[in-house]
Amino acid sequence: MRRMRAARLIKMVLLLQSRPSMTAAELARELEVSERTVTRDAQALSEAGVPVYADRGRAGGYRLIGGYRTRLTGLARSEAEALFLSGVPGALREMGLDDVASAARLKVSAALLPSLRDAPDSAAQRFHLDAPAWFREPATPALLPVVAEAVWDDRRIGAVYRRGETVVERDLEPYGLVLKAGVWYLCARVGDGGAFRTYRIDRFDAVEVRDEHFDRDPEFGLPRYWAEQAERFARSILRAEVVVRLSPDGVRRLPYAVDPLSAREALAGAGGPDAEGWVTVTVPVESEEVAHTQLTALGPEAEVLAPGSLRDRFAADAARLAARYGRGEVS
Repeated sequence: MRRMRAARLIKMVLLLQSRPSMTAAELARELEVSERTVTRDAQALSEAGVPVYADRGRAGGYRLIGGYRTRLTGLARSEAEALFLSGVPGALREMGLDDVASAARLKVSAALLPSLRDAPDSAAQRFHLDAPAWFREPATPALLPVVAEAVWDDRRIGAVYRRGETVVERDLEPYGLVLKAGVWYLCARVGDGGAFRTYRIDRFDAVEVRDEHFDRDPEFGLPRYWAEQAERFARSILRAEVVVRLSPDGVRRLPYAVDPLSAREALAGAGGPDAEGWVTVTVPVESEEVAHTQLTALGPEAEVLAPGSLRDRFAADAARLAARYGRGEVS
């Protein structure tokens, strides 16, 4: 309890140092206490030698006098690390680090010159990252805070993981977390110095954080590892090919209809335009079914040449559309 109050008093000083003045209601809201507690804390600070002055009246509030500045602005390691994630508020909250990041931002604000103290608010008004994909309710995996704690502390974990219908147990060295389109992944090393693998956090049934720490491989880079894994995964599912003839508009729209890797490879291998300005490309796809769904988005700007079965499906689609739209005006 004493430790909690000491932390609250420090936060109150930092708040007053970062702003000209604050009302009791504003302080109570920031500190998550009652206004009566704010009054008692202000009196305790004053008795301890911190020059907190209370302006009376309806427009009054609390402020520091005499240019007082505390030196309690040094960042703890956890605060400094969390500060670099402060542009991802949702991710911080899901990992249980929002309080640490808030303390770090407050300390940085308190250390800024008065003319720069609006910088955090100014930046927040101009940039916001919304990580989850559209049309999906983001769900925070229940075990994410536990895994995140192990990642920050470089502590081994024992995990029970679901892989399809199979449940496996793994001893892991958790290296890093990745948030991809609203889904959390753990990049970890299996056992003691084994291979690096990627796990979906929402497929962990149980996680035990061990007391034992592990030594990180200095050659491991999380952004590089994830980029390599993402490309490898994309290539692994592209098991088929379709030959498509594209109009100039179809060429422009192809990267929005199929996987970006597929579009890049297809357009890189494209020949020159024909007499009508169309180009023929070979597009790597996951399957004929997926290709049908994806290429439908291109409408009349694409003509499937092969395989014949897929061309037949598009021909059937075109016939059905022609019949439907050729019925005359809608009554």
